[in-house]
Amino acid sequence: MSSRPTCSVRRPLILVSPRWESCEPCVRMPEKLAPEEAIASVFADAIIAAGGMPLTMPLTDDSVLMETFVDMCDGVALPGGQDVNPRLWGDEGDYDPRMLCDKRDAFELELVRRALAANKPLFATCRGMQLLNVALGGSLCMDVPSLEPRAGMALWRHEMILNDPAHPVEVEEETLLARSVGSARLIQVNSSHHCCVERLGEGVRLVGRATDGVPEAIEVSSQRFCLGVQWHPEYTWGKIETDFSLWRAFVDASARTTHEGKGAPVEPAPVKLAR
Repeated sequence: MSSRPTCSVRRPLILVSPRWESCEPCVRMPEKLAPEEAIASVFADAIIAAGGMPLTMPLTDDSVLMETFVDMCDGVALPGGQDVNPRLWGDEGDYDPRMLCDKRDAFELELVRRALAANKPLFATCRGMQLLNVALGGSLCMDVPSLEPRAGMALWRHEMILNDPAHPVEVEEETLLARSVGSARLIQVNSSHHCCVERLGEGVRLVGRATDGVPEAIEVSSQRFCLGVQWHPEYTWGKIETDFSLWRAFVDASARTTHEGKGAPVEPAPVKLAR
């Protein structure tokens, strides 16, 4: 009679906000299908590799259901996706509605507010970082290529480089970001965005910039763990050590949520790249 080894350690439950994807009728599928609430496989893989257990949450406006999900989870992750609607910070200019998803905006704004109120660790990537800033009263630049680079620099290519490093990011010392990447001052990241943080929201601190000056990372120091990065570490955690360190720091902080309650920010545990 054989026995399987068992593990008594519960993985922290990571609540993931889903993408909202719709498909128009076509030759292959002439019927209009219902939109899909999805999570990219690499996003789930990164959480699992870092020791967490991802749980995709449905897009809902049911406040009781949302409260239940936030209460049961140990951490919240916001992935990338559509642009955040500029009207949320008072910009009434014309903007291509095909680039937006108001349903997701409304859902994630409420999710972020509830997660912060509960002091749950929160890790936001790309659109997620932008949404976090807007939720706290900030604004965005919707056209990164129009920005003026630092003196003597040209803008890096910030779009459509997901699987390889695209440019370096300067990390501010003595920050959650710095602790999460092992105190590295300069890290390599991928890049796939045309929007970025502009005016910072209340309590939001800019802690990382690309060497051309484009904002790349923010955090909310009053929270246990609240970090937003403009890049996509879910695609490169297997090849860039500092990207895997980000996932491990987030999952480690989430693992301590149920044991420590609300309080001072958690110091991330040392991390190693899994192979």
